[in-house]
Amino acid sequence: MKNFAITGLLAFLIGFTACSKKSTPSKETASTEPAKPVYKAPVKTSTAKAIVVNDAAAKKDISGRYYYDLEGKRYWRNKKDGKYYLYYKGMFDNKDFQ
Repeated sequence: MKNFAITGLLAFLIGFTACSKKSTPSKETASTEPAKPVYKAPVKTSTAKAIVVNDAAAKKDISGRYYYDLEGKRYWRNKKDGKYYLYYKGMFDNKDFQ
């Protein structure tokens, strides 16, 4: 009977001290969560219609025309003025690009 009383008293004291204010987390520490990163859209730059490139940096296709790739866009050399122009539909109908 003596062991039962001591065990009950110890259980009561452990339960009482486990719920004290010192052992429970405060509201400030429990509510702080890491902030989500803000999404920033990539900056879009405008595409130039014509560029000037050294012919040594340009590549040559099978038919002998020079082209230059820049940021995923292909520029073709104009034989009249030597500039490279952004590809457009019907470009090769013009005699200066043939």
